[in-house]
Parts: sequence; C-alpha cells; structure tokens
Amino acid sequence: MLRLLSIEFHKLRHNRASRVLSIIYFGLLTSIALVAAIKFDIGPIKFHLAEQGIFNFPYIWHFNTYIAAIFKFFLLLVIVSMMANEYSYKTLKQNLIDGLSKKEFILSKFYTVVVFALISTVFVFITSLILGLIYSDFNELSIIFSDLNYLFAFFVKLVGFFSFGLFLGILIKRSAFAVAAMIVWLIGESILKGYLFWTFRDQTNKDEMVNNIMQFLPLEAMANLIKEPFTRLGAVKSVANQIGENITKDYSVSFVNILIVLIWTAIFIYLSFALLKKRDL
Repeated sequence: MLRLLSIEFHKLRHNRASRVLSIIYFGLLTSIALVAAIKFDIGPIKFHLAEQGIFNFPYIWHFNTYIAAIFKFFLLLVIVSMMANEYSYKTLKQNLIDGLSKKEFILSKFYTVVVFALISTVFVFITSLILGLIYSDFNELSIIFSDLNYLFAFFVKLVGFFSFGLFLGILIKRSAFAVAAMIVWLIGESILKGYLFWTFRDQTNKDEMVNNIMQFLPLEAMANLIKEPFTRLGAVKSVANQIGENITKDYSVSFVNILIVLIWTAIFIYLSFALLKKRDL
C-alpha cells in the first residue's frame, strides 16, 4: 500500500496543476473560519454570524461538513486530471511495463482517493474543533464529541464522489470531459427528480415516494449523507414558527445512506478495474 501511494504522490508532487488545485481546496476549507468575521453593525441593527450558534457544539460538525463538502469539486479536478495525465504522458503504460499490475494501478488510485478524503476529514475536524472551542457556548466534552458521525459521513461522501470521478476519468480519458460528464449526470438526476415529482404530484406523500426512489442514485445518495443544516438553527426555527411553519426534519446521518454510497463506491472501483483490464493499452 505504501509503495503504491508513494508512486502516486510522486506523480502529483511533480504536477503543478494538481498542487495548485490542492492548495486552493484546503485554502477554501480554511476559509470556513472567515464566516466568524461576518458582522453587520448598521445603527441599531447588530448582527454577528458567529453569535447565531453556527459554531456551537455539536451543531458545528453538521454545519462545517456540509459547507466543506461544497468545495469537493476542486479535489475532483485533481482526481480526474491525475487519471487523464496517465494517458497523456503514457505513464500508465510505462507503469505496467515496469511490473505494476492493472489491479495494483487501480488500487494505487483508490488509496490516493481515500488519503485525500481522510486528510480532508482530519482538516475539517481540526478547523471545527478550534472554531468551536473559541465560539461555542457549550464546552462539555460529552457535547463537543457528540455528532461526530457527520465527519464519518463526510469521509464516506468524499470517497464515493472521488471514486465516481476516478471511474469517469478512466472511461473518458480527458479531465475536462470527465468533469462535464459528472455535471451531465447531476443534471440528469435533477431532471429525473423533477419528473418523479410531476408524476406523483397528486399523491399526498409524493416527497416520500420520490425520495424512496432517488436515494438509490449515486449523487443523490451522497447528497443525502449530510442534509442541509440551516433550518436546524434555533433562529430559523423561531422565524418559521412565527409565520406558522413547523420544521420537522430528520437531520441525522442514516446508516442506509452510508451503505448505499459504499456500495456505489465499490461499483465504481470495480468498473474502473474492469474497464482498464478490458482496454488494450
């Protein structure tokens, strides 16, 4: 495993685009801390976002993992370009000539995906812990370390998403087209979701019926791992109650969603290996 990882990180270290994109990605993760600096002080109106509870434990684990997941497209570019470069620079063929099997080649890419996801998760954990210790109203250890399942969901989400990108990179061989294919797939899932809502428009439980179908699609399953955290805020719930809306939403991390994403991850890695094994290089 270490030998395969060393090969991959040697390639990434000498790829300027990958280095730049990785720096941008982790820079954006760090920028979550800048949210604490958002203040409005206009006459009698004083608003400090950090004081609204977004950095309170354990809510911060939910909020920060949701926001951090938005930036995953930057690392996706690293993953697909990593694969595209193998074809452009003929390093894939050279690795195989040098004795690396196709299975080891796919494993080296998958290990890299897992390491990227793990580093991202640890990075978000440290950033969130520091922000929470500074701004949270609750500092009891039992509260600080509750809801850490959002970090696990974040890790699984990244591994699944990057594995999808790896498969598209192998399938299409061009990074720009692979990213475009991911976007097309996302649009396709959105169109299907809209069509299902239209189909079940007369059903009283149409939301549940649509979600029961859509949850098995890869990008929707990944999105379901960490649901939006904004309506969970006390201030948002207070406003909703004042206008007669009662927010009753399950924000927990579902084991079923975790399992679906893990299955898709296994499918993408298997298809990547099957495609590479079949293809004449």
